[in-house]
Amino acid sequence: MEEYFIQSINGPVIKVRGGRALPRMGLVFVGKQKLFGEVVSASGEDSIVQIYEDSGGLSAGEPVYPTYAPMSLQLGPGLIGGIFDGIGRPLGTIERMAGPRIAKGINLQSLDGDRLWEVTVDIKDGDTVFPGQVFARCRESEMTEHRAMVPPGVSGRVEAAKPSGQYTVNEPIARVVGEKGKETPICLSQSWPVRTPRPYKSRRAIDRPLITGQRVIDTLFPVGKGGCAAIPGPFGAGKTVVQHQLAKWSDADIIVYLGCGERGNEMTQVLDEFRELRDPRSGRPLMERTILVANTSNMPVAAREASIYTGMTIAEYYRDMGYHVALMADSTSRWAEALREISGRLEEMPAEESFPAYLPSRLAGFYERAGFTETLSGAEGSVTVIGAVSPQGGDFSEPVTQNT
Repeated sequence: MEEYFIQSINGPVIKVRGGRALPRMGLVFVGKQKLFGEVVSASGEDSIVQIYEDSGGLSAGEPVYPTYAPMSLQLGPGLIGGIFDGIGRPLGTIERMAGPRIAKGINLQSLDGDRLWEVTVDIKDGDTVFPGQVFARCRESEMTEHRAMVPPGVSGRVEAAKPSGQYTVNEPIARVVGEKGKETPICLSQSWPVRTPRPYKSRRAIDRPLITGQRVIDTLFPVGKGGCAAIPGPFGAGKTVVQHQLAKWSDADIIVYLGCGERGNEMTQVLDEFRELRDPRSGRPLMERTILVANTSNMPVAAREASIYTGMTIAEYYRDMGYHVALMADSTSRWAEALREISGRLEEMPAEESFPAYLPSRLAGFYERAGFTETLSGAEGSVTVIGAVSPQGGDFSEPVTQNT
């Protein structure tokens, strides 16, 4: 097996040398502390890795451990009501392990592998399953039924199906035998690369509004389910307050609230208020339909770039179950600033205001993952993206606002 080591360090960007270049977008663990990193470019024997944790204490010559797999997120029951960092690690579990500060090199899956779920299994031996088909159900919260789906790319005949009962997210519930005899175990959870959009059968026309609960917005600036909206404004204009109100009272089934580079006390406010407030439709606490992704301003800058995709992957996963999801991104300007910093350290050619030349395509790629779709199972689901944009000094002519 080829060995890789750190050749040079430039903040969150390191140069890695080894036998041959590492695969682009592959996950690596860097140094003796095994910090999370992702390969962003490669040429010859050298690979460039951006680290999603504080790189202080690393030194040249330390080993790098490639996984030869893309950075992926574990998806399954247990996401609802949770709060995760930009790369999908549960912050509650990290606090119990390491205290209020996130220690380096903590490698955790998103879901609790020991928790038992009361599962109703909908398949039996001999059935034929297809990608996206719901094969089991469990109650994730009082408001949300979790529908375990056959992963994309898996189809065939069911063998060794287990009866309904209590299972963890990693226990195989059945085995799917494909055309060439390939056996794939299926369980309540599945992994998905965060930078790859999840597949769907077809994209539908947006024909129904997302009722936000704010009369001014619903009357003058209506947003369709599966649409995109931006809330631009200078500091103190009330962007975060508007997003909090939309997250509280909109008629979406699931809310994914993504704090990207904003203040940590805003995420604390969401946690405090959503536990107390009741959903007007069900009477249950709002946290029972909410997922928080927190990559606040005091967390590593590079992880902001990944946090946007982490939040979108979670939203697409619940869309595939047939839910209408609203994703609140606060704010995409902080994400663009993270792109600018990484681009500068990579010595790429800058464009307007030193943002990278590929900023428009990255923004477009993010917003295009929204939409009203027919899922692989034939159900209807949508992801509505509402992004805050924070231009410096309220200048709406700057690149992030213009390209949004």
